Amino acid sequence: MYTIEPNRDYRDFTQADHSDKPGQAIKADATRHYDECYRDYLFAWCNSDNLALHYGYWDQAGPYRQHQALLNKNRVLYDKACVVPGENVLDAGCGIGGSSIWMAKQHGNRVTGITISAKQADYARQHASRHGVGELAHFEVADFCQTPFADAAFDVVWALESSCHALNKGDFLREAWRVLKPGGRVVVCDGFLLQRQFNARQWQAVLTCLNGWAVPNLCARDEFSQLLQQQGFAEINCHDITAQTLPSAYYMYKVAKRLQPLQKISQWLGLRTPAQTANYLVGLAQHRLFSENLTEYLIFTAQKPL
Repeated sequence: MYTIEPNRDYRDFTQADHSDKPGQAIKADATRHYDECYRDYLFAWCNSDNLALHYGYWDQAGPYRQHQALLNKNRVLYDKACVVPGENVLDAGCGIGGSSIWMAKQHGNRVTGITISAKQADYARQHASRHGVGELAHFEVADFCQTPFADAAFDVVWALESSCHALNKGDFLREAWRVLKPGGRVVVCDGFLLQRQFNARQWQAVLTCLNGWAVPNLCARDEFSQLLQQQGFAEINCHDITAQTLPSAYYMYKVAKRLQPLQKISQWLGLRTPAQTANYLVGLAQHRLFSENLTEYLIFTAQKPL
């Protein structure tokens, strides 16, 4: 059996134990992933409207197309976090600006999006300008575990499939606490482990996902809830949206299967970087994590007391 422990880096574990790998190297790998896979995401996953680098949310309100489900995720998080139009939001791990632009455009929120990728920040600024919200949505290069912002600067800290990139999830929550105003809320949406021990086949699927998405480790539900409590957050709520995420995970799997011949030819011709190939392989492996009940997909909300 293979085990994942908290606060360790398990990427490339089959080649070497990188548990002591410096945080700067982890950030560099994540930056490389998003920089090199930008075109892949636009081609196979998102569009210029949703700009989403995350799973969609499918519910019973009506049949969604994938791009609509991606936009729907923003609405769900916005409602769960009780965000109010006009509030100041920190989009911690903003990608190419999808959620930030949606909040600014739909609700008039002032949003500061941060990413460790200078290319992503530049793309996000271009997209915000194209959507007409360049005055409301601003983007900077910053580490969400160590931001340049003043204490109590934001009403909401928003982390949509980004906190997973932190080696120690507690570091992210400490910084979220610092920059939140009293009464402010944090909302975290991500995949979480349902178990920490895996057989060889399951372990390979887990490693493929960690390597392909430049994620050092995953947290479990109870562990993350405890981290929120230890930091001092109150009104902690956990919403299980695994069922609403599964159609998106299956969609990703189907896209990867359809693109398999193209991936093989492109890789053979040397047209794919290691980061791009690793990202492609996640499309096949991530569905197993859900179908074999190895992971669940959750939304956490919590409040900094007044």
